[in-house]
Order: sequence, then structure tokens, then C-alpha cells
Amino acid sequence: MRIGIAFDLRQEYLDQGYTAEQTAEFDKEETIAGIEQALAELGHQPERIGNAQSLARALTDGRRWDLVFNFSEGLYGLGRESLVPCLLEAWRVPYTFSDPLVLAVCLHKGVCKRVVRDLGLPTADFAVVETPGDAARVDLPFPLFIKPVAEGTGKGITARSVIHDRAALAEGCAELLARFEQAVLVERYLPGREFTVGVVGTGAAARVVGGMEVLFKAHAEATYSTVNKENYLEMVEYRAIEPASLRDALHALSLAAWRGLGCRDGGRVDLRLDEHDRPQFLEVNPLAGLNPIHSDLPILGRMHGWSFLEIMRAILDSALTRVPGATRHPA
Repeated sequence: MRIGIAFDLRQEYLDQGYTAEQTAEFDKEETIAGIEQALAELGHQPERIGNAQSLARALTDGRRWDLVFNFSEGLYGLGRESLVPCLLEAWRVPYTFSDPLVLAVCLHKGVCKRVVRDLGLPTADFAVVETPGDAARVDLPFPLFIKPVAEGTGKGITARSVIHDRAALAEGCAELLARFEQAVLVERYLPGREFTVGVVGTGAAARVVGGMEVLFKAHAEATYSTVNKENYLEMVEYRAIEPASLRDALHALSLAAWRGLGCRDGGRVDLRLDEHDRPQFLEVNPLAGLNPIHSDLPILGRMHGWSFLEIMRAILDSALTRVPGATRHPA
């Protein structure tokens, strides 16, 4: 099977003058090479496409694939993660991972939490600040936590993200609004332990790969920021989830959120405990990082006996159920 690979190569954007922060979600060459190698080992013919603009040119030039492995994040706007799947749907080309609606909903953390709340699943109370004046109208008890409403990889999250009073809330929201040119999610701060859970599959067939606790070392920022993520070997420690009763509760909440939001094929759900040690949904990443060594999904997979190749196999098996006449990969 010919499988195109849609991606955003970080170095290409850096070469064009974009900053390290603007490109933090994009992939290194080693990530793309790792995915390419895994697809080949599974018996397929991988072919690099590139970003949404490269895909658009390829489609109009008549290039086609049996399936596109899409992990392109996009650069601008609330619909940036939906660009590639929208193009592929217009040309009726099957692809991996979630559809445009799900990607847009999950990217906007406020909309995502509204859906999760409507599903009856636990998530911290929150507000969305669109303008500096909105901060004064936030009616939530302190402490609070603030972050850009539609960023990943810990962008905009620092030690100053924990807010203790009105003045800090106004200042923090104003800073994020100006810096990221998007709304700010304000939510009740959850003081408990932090976790991430990996999921593969779609709908009733979705299953948990495993989960891990994220602990911050003494010299790290006390949040899962970009600095901590990019320097995780020095800043972060990962542990298996204990006790078993907590692990089961986190797995159940992750699966319920994954299925309720309509996520497909593979990704991660982030969770944290409240002051009563009750699991709360934070956010979902339906386009989780896939660096074979350094990304959270492969890391937690290794902790639970899943090789990178096995994770890729599960993602493809799920996606191929949507390809008419397709059989599972040959290798």
C-alpha cells in the first residue's frame, strides 16, 4: 500500500524565520524518518508529502495515495490541524487519525471541555477569556491556571501560569492574549498528581496502551511546560500509575473522553487529580507526538511493553477499517 506522509518539518519553518516557540509543535527529521521506517517495516511504501501547502500542490498535480499518514499540525488559526484532513476529504483520499471536526474541537481547549462536561465527565470549572476585560468577569475561586486556548507542547505554560489573585489574572491573561493572539483558558487549579494515558483505536474498539505519572524534578518548572517537555530527561520523571484502582479510574475516564469526542486511531489524554484525589480531564491530543524515542506516547508505550512498531501497527489497523476493500498491513 502506498502511504503518503503529511507533516510539518520544524527545520523548514526555522529556515524561513519562524521562532523556536512558533515551531515547538513541529517535527524533527528523526521523527519523520522513524515513521517512514515503521511504515516500511509493516510492508508499505511510504512517500513523503510535507505540509498542507505541499499536499495541496500534490493533489492538484494529480498525485494520489492509498492512505495518508497525517500528523501535520498546521501553523495558523483554530482550524490549522484540520487543514490536511479537509483537503484529503475533498479529494476522497483516506487518512489516519481524527476528522476535521474532532481536530478543531480538541484544539480549542474551551470547546473541548464543554463537550467533555456535556458528556458528564469530570473536568475542572473554567472560563474562556477573549479580551483583557473578560478577566475581570471570571467567577472562579483562586488559585487558577491559565494557558492559551489552542496551543500544544506546553506553549504559554510557565511557573506563572498558576494564578493567586485578580491582579495576576488580569496581567497573565493580557500577556497571553497579546503573545499568542488567541483566547485564554482559565480553569480552577488542580493541585494533585498529573498523568497522561495513551489510547489506540476508534470507538468501541479503542483501548488503552497504558498510562504514566508525570513528576517534575526539583529544578524543573512545576508545570508541564515547553521547557520541561523539550528537556524531559533532566526535568521530568515518568512512573507507572499506582495504585491499581487509580490506574483503572484514569484509564476509564480517558477511554470515555476519547470515545465521546470521536477521536480515532491513536493519541493521548491528559489528566490531573483535584484536591480530593479525584481524576479530572485536562485535554486530549488526537495528533500526539510520534518521535520513536522522545514523545510521550512511545515513552508510555515502552513502559507497558509496546514497541513503537506495535503502536504504529495499531494506528494503521484502526485507520484501515475506513479504507474500502483494504486488508490489514501485510507485515
